[in-house]
Amino acid sequence: MGEPVLSVIIPTYNRRDILRQTLESLTVQEFPATKFEVIVADDGSSDGSAEVAASFDGPLRLTYVWQEDRGHRASAVRNFGAQQAAAPIFAFLDCGTLAGPGFVSGHLAAHSAPGRRAVLGYCYGYDALRKDKWEPDSLGTVSLPELVRRNAGEPLFQDIRHSEFERVGFDIMKFTVPWTYFATMNCSMRATDFWAVGGFEEMFRSWGMEDTELGYRLYHSGVTLTLSRDAWTIELPVDRAVNRRLGSLLRNARMFHDKFPEPFVELLLDGLHHLELDMMETDSTMLAHWTEQVRELDVAAEIESALRELPVGASVAVFGCGGSVPASLPPAALLDFDAALLAKATADGRHVGYHAVGLRTPLAAKSADAVIVTSRLHGLFPRYGDRITAEAQRVGRRVLGAGHTSSP
Repeated sequence: MGEPVLSVIIPTYNRRDILRQTLESLTVQEFPATKFEVIVADDGSSDGSAEVAASFDGPLRLTYVWQEDRGHRASAVRNFGAQQAAAPIFAFLDCGTLAGPGFVSGHLAAHSAPGRRAVLGYCYGYDALRKDKWEPDSLGTVSLPELVRRNAGEPLFQDIRHSEFERVGFDIMKFTVPWTYFATMNCSMRATDFWAVGGFEEMFRSWGMEDTELGYRLYHSGVTLTLSRDAWTIELPVDRAVNRRLGSLLRNARMFHDKFPEPFVELLLDGLHHLELDMMETDSTMLAHWTEQVRELDVAAEIESALRELPVGASVAVFGCGGSVPASLPPAALLDFDAALLAKATADGRHVGYHAVGLRTPLAAKSADAVIVTSRLHGLFPRYGDRITAEAQRVGRRVLGAGHTSSP
């Protein structure tokens, strides 16, 4: 048969009947079944999933691997499955997601374009955290293409990302933070790119964020993120414990931010905390534009003026330090959303720098006698002023600047 050209990797856990439906969808691909392989990576099922997988070894080039049940290890089991894969391109498909007949050929076609890319496949019915779910009467009674033909215009059936995709003409690299749209229920990338960034982050041991975090690393490694509407799938409607998922997502977002403490991940964490994920792209674009607008704004004089209000030896943190701080500033914690300017401000080694807006910082409560909030943050205040002020008040015993002076 020769080496496969694409490996479809499916993580599963105690979803025997749903696994069967996912595997059945792969038996009717337009692309020859002998030329791609399927890896079922089982996170410790005890419900007969192994027997279901085995029944497809023949109609599909299928390999089944199992790891011991030690709790939710979706990242680890995807990596385990990828380790068995022989093809140069990995496609990840969730158990419970049905592959349209062009799933394999669509992903391969997207990768035929020049350059390194990771491909997001369009997923009908994908709802992530949406409480309402689609339930078309025709599910299970007509072919998947017919199901799509009948329901493609229904908002609950459309990919929850559809309106955002449509806004950029389905060119996701036009987003400020395209990695936030990366989801592993239907995606692909070259094996070399997957392993170059280290695969899935196995510190995630509960639901959510492992796909976004992988997308972040792929994007920052220089991989172009591309959407394929040909490699479409349909996510089966299932009841979701939305509140529990939100809690898990927030915990994992904190770990993501701990690993990559930078402004756009900070916005993601803050958006989750306030249940405002739908604002992530808008807010990120605002931050990117404001960063350019105030690149030349020097606030050293503001910091110098605020220091005069403090006793000698007071410990200080500066939110929005810019590229230059006064020589009179004692060793301080400096924050700025512009990485290049922050590097200049901390180049002499006297100060500790944090690449951050000031919404969620690693600074301990009351770790500074004063927090100076400069005018470099003014353009963000209409949206984030209350939150930046609250964080400054958490960190410092006094807050100076930004049009106010406060103390506990």
